[in-house]
Amino acid sequence: MKAIRRFTVRPVLPEPLRPLHGLARNLRWSWHAETRELFQSVDPEGWRAAGGDPVRLLGSVSPGRLAELARDRRFVRRLTAAAADLDDYLRSDRWYQTHERAAELPAAVAYFSPEFGITAALPQYSGGLGILAGDHLKAASDLGVPLVGVGLLYRHGYFRQSLSRDGWQQEHYPVLDPDELPLSLLRGPDGEPCRIDLQLPGGRTLHAHVWQARVGRVPLLLLDSQVEENDTAAREVTDRLYGGGGEHRLLQEMLLGIGGVRAVRAYCALTGHPEPEVFHTNEGHAGFLGLERIRELAGQGLGFDAALEAVRAGTVFTTHTPVPAGIDRFDRALVARHFGDDGELAGIPVDRILELGLETYGGGDPGVFNMAVMGLRLAQRANGVSTLHGAVSREMFAGLWPGFDPADVPITSVTNGVHAPTWVAPEVMRLGARQVGAGRAEDALTVGGSERWDAVADIPDGQIWDLRRVLREQLVQEVRERLRASWRQRGAGAAELGWIDTVLDPDVLTIGFARRVPSYKRLTLMLRDPERLRRLLLDPDRPVQIVVAGKAHPADDGGKRLVQELVRFADDPRVRHRIVFLPDYGMAMAQKLYPGCDVWLNNPLRPLEACGTSGMKAALNGCLNLSVLDGWWDEWYEPDFGWAIPTADGAGTDEDRRDDLEAAALYELVEKRVAPRFYDRTAGGPGAAGGLPGRWIEMVRRTLVSLGPKVLAGRMVREYVERLYEPAARAHRALGPEPARELAEWKRRVRAAWPGVAVGHVEALAAAPVNGTAELGATLTLRVRVSLGDLGTDEVEVQALAGRVDSEDVISDARAFPLKPAGGPDLEGRLLYEGPLALDRTGPFGYTVRILPAHPLLATPAELGLVASPPEAASDRGTGTGMTLR
Repeated sequence: MKAIRRFTVRPVLPEPLRPLHGLARNLRWSWHAETRELFQSVDPEGWRAAGGDPVRLLGSVSPGRLAELARDRRFVRRLTAAAADLDDYLRSDRWYQTHERAAELPAAVAYFSPEFGITAALPQYSGGLGILAGDHLKAASDLGVPLVGVGLLYRHGYFRQSLSRDGWQQEHYPVLDPDELPLSLLRGPDGEPCRIDLQLPGGRTLHAHVWQARVGRVPLLLLDSQVEENDTAAREVTDRLYGGGGEHRLLQEMLLGIGGVRAVRAYCALTGHPEPEVFHTNEGHAGFLGLERIRELAGQGLGFDAALEAVRAGTVFTTHTPVPAGIDRFDRALVARHFGDDGELAGIPVDRILELGLETYGGGDPGVFNMAVMGLRLAQRANGVSTLHGAVSREMFAGLWPGFDPADVPITSVTNGVHAPTWVAPEVMRLGARQVGAGRAEDALTVGGSERWDAVADIPDGQIWDLRRVLREQLVQEVRERLRASWRQRGAGAAELGWIDTVLDPDVLTIGFARRVPSYKRLTLMLRDPERLRRLLLDPDRPVQIVVAGKAHPADDGGKRLVQELVRFADDPRVRHRIVFLPDYGMAMAQKLYPGCDVWLNNPLRPLEACGTSGMKAALNGCLNLSVLDGWWDEWYEPDFGWAIPTADGAGTDEDRRDDLEAAALYELVEKRVAPRFYDRTAGGPGAAGGLPGRWIEMVRRTLVSLGPKVLAGRMVREYVERLYEPAARAHRALGPEPARELAEWKRRVRAAWPGVAVGHVEALAAAPVNGTAELGATLTLRVRVSLGDLGTDEVEVQALAGRVDSEDVISDARAFPLKPAGGPDLEGRLLYEGPLALDRTGPFGYTVRILPAHPLLATPAELGLVASPPEAASDRGTGTGMTLR
């Protein structure tokens, strides 16, 4: 019989155990080993049954056990120490508070994301974007960055994955009860839940409550539409992550962006938390937050254009997708219907809202509202998530800055990082602590610093190899348990599953591959030549074993077919002891998988992997990367600590030939380089082949020493603070109401006057090239005649651009040289500019001239998307006069 109503009964803890509530409700336990060990000691069996979730654990402990613990002086002392440690963590000054420019850093930053992967106990993530957001919050907490996270509370999370008997992915959506999660309702002074309202067309209202999670020092606000006053459709807005399209997705993103800003305002008013000076939009899903902030300023008497400038100044936008198909796009009519007099943001003209997101550029669809385009137009600062992804993003969004080379598009990059205390296995952490000291090890994982990581070089080979085998053995046991559970779900009986006890071998080279399953990640590239893969798996002298996991989107039948293809191969009795597919990939599985693998495989289509942080997590555990040069691996790969899979760049559009070539390269690497190095053992020592693989261990050591400090989320967050948050806070402070009005008016006037701006005659005076040749180190003096129309010399910047040129005289790696006014107007009203141009590179060399708008409040001269070039360069951007340097 089903209950007609469900609620949670919480235990009453004895007075000495009351601090357990505070420890359980702050998600710092998810990355603080001592706190987890304390909870585990409360009830080891209950801890396992609760999936390592302290809230669920405390809900199941018997009153008798609680009374026993309250009398246990040793446990109470440990509890008191843990509570004091958390209190010190929450209150003490950290990196941010002791920064040399602490007074200039933002008082607070609001960080918006559609998903957050904090812990498996709070399943509000689907993949890399959410895990990255969770690591961002944790690292910000460790560093003392005053961040406020903003997201949605999905009552079904993403989905749980199982397999049918024939290997087809099946989805399950368990209902999540917020009262059983480490959350609390945000309430007003009267004790009533704080409520956020959005107006919908037709006089309807979308109500949302705000749940709060404590991520160390960082509050995470999650909006929930499961409110009694909502109609059925409104309640389902936050039903599941990425579960719908069209209007459902639009409403989710309106609630995240518009409702999220309102939730932040309510939270700050209720708690006294400083108001954010910077708003960080993690992907385009939250882009509507800029519109809500424009509405706020418009309500304070600021016009739309001035409000737009003020909002842009304090906004940072991060794009995570390298392909247009990964961006949310809505029909313009649908967006128009939800705004204006009959919907949200009444008073703001709908056409002004639409123009922020419409693809009104070459190659775009003007009937489509693009969330990433809106994000870029509403942010003065934007970035990709690796150096290569920054370059890809500049190419992808170049249409928003017509006339500029992609290199000049104002999108920078901050390479992602991972939160080491979350992802480093306790055994690895303890080995590091023994070598450098517990405090120094924690500092190294939080703040970084190569001097601390260098100490890894002194760890003896034997200790490293013993640890690697322990981790591999733990993974083998984990795989067998999960595989047995999966087969039972698939309908197998116990009598059929005896073979699982021989799956994997703790002394065999273990390769891991786990991620979402879109086609570009190529889950099944390893199956391109099944017979060759079987030979690798079953090699009598140098066998290989592979652990695979991944989820396809519920609507992606193509991805599900890839999963099924892999599963069917792994079901083959000839190889099933050497290759396994584990369903329901998530954080709990990943934390076992990364440390236990020897090699982490990544074979996306280059350059479609924006970053690929799973390989970073593996590297922090001493796992070597075997990857296509994409994302972060393109940036930091060295032969000392991994292998690069060659790409078939010459295959053109023949996808089958490309995959054949790259799969063959993968097999070749594993067979001829990876496996031989793993099994190359010195004589007389321990190990599967009677010794230690010295060269392999050295690669593990180099991975930790060289990659360790780079791949940290602490490094990433420090870069965001210093390169993006701090400048955005300065710009926000500089753009009060009056400066915002002045900047908006200046931009309007510059746009109107720009048709009159032109580059005229260009000539070189001194050290001019003779017969097309000049000497390295010489200096040209350029003189340029320019027309500025109605603009003054202080409103523009005239530059010479110079660098190497290709066979078509297109400049690459251009450097800018400023030219200065040198004479009044001639008879045609043109002004004279001149300046030196250093010839600092040999080979074919060229230069051109351009004029850009200039204003002290612009983040970049490209901000307005306006540029004037010589007539001969106008149709072929970046070209100019060429010569050869010798």
